[in-house]
Amino acid sequence: MTKSSSFRGKALKVAIQLLLTVAALAIVLSKTDLPRLTTIIRNANLWHLLAALLFFNISKIVNALRLNRFFMAIGLQLSTWYNLKLYYLGMFYNLFLPGGVGGDGYKIYVLRKHHDIAMLNIFNAVFWDRISGIFALVFLSAALLVPSSFAALYPDKVHLVWLVAGAAYPLSFLLTRLFYRQFVPVFFITAFESIVVQGTQVISAWFILMALSATTHQIDFLAIFLISTIATILPLTIGGAGAREATFFYALSHLGLDTNVGVALSLIFFAISAISSLAGILSRIRHEKSEERADGLPAA
Repeated sequence: MTKSSSFRGKALKVAIQLLLTVAALAIVLSKTDLPRLTTIIRNANLWHLLAALLFFNISKIVNALRLNRFFMAIGLQLSTWYNLKLYYLGMFYNLFLPGGVGGDGYKIYVLRKHHDIAMLNIFNAVFWDRISGIFALVFLSAALLVPSSFAALYPDKVHLVWLVAGAAYPLSFLLTRLFYRQFVPVFFITAFESIVVQGTQVISAWFILMALSATTHQIDFLAIFLISTIATILPLTIGGAGAREATFFYALSHLGLDTNVGVALSLIFFAISAISSLAGILSRIRHEKSEERADGLPAA
């Protein structure tokens, strides 16, 4: 593949992501009471929002620690601080440079360049880190759906939710033993960390609800929050924007709850994610300097 065709492919991917993001947001906002939505966000309690920001970043720090355990399992020794900077740099790339190499791809490229580790092993560590997070997400989503209004609306489906919750981690362990045996020694600690990652994000979302003075049906909002996170896993939109809002809007409409609060929660959570990802700029500057030194060039 030539450089020009690769560039066109990336540009097309960005254009599609941008189109889907704008389309999803436009559909949701066209059905939303914009003046009320604006008022809800403008009157949000700042202290609760700061707490939401704190817990969001706690989740990301624990996530970085979990990823480093997978790196150590393949013999890649990174300092906690370096790994954390690289993780935030990946967050920045995922959110602000869509359609390109992406945060995970950049981490794989950098680590392969500077460490004598096979690219496949690095890919497996990054990939299984993602998968372990998905299993935790599915488990907690099911756990929150059981006491939610969805269970009351579909009582005959509750046993399926229990089945999903009960099967999530046994299935995760089975897949690890079958395909990624190198990660079996860290399975239980990374599984626990995955629960902490998703749990602290739920706490972050709860603080946003408190900031919006949304004190009723919180279980419903939090269950939908986790489901909306699953909806953002596929990189169809930029940073999950649009996909999360659409999930909130249609799920809350189905329950007959206030869609404005859900859309406000989603927009604020995206803003918190974007603000946190800006820390990746500092990581990028410092990392490029270290790359220059590694190549024998003077730092800028």
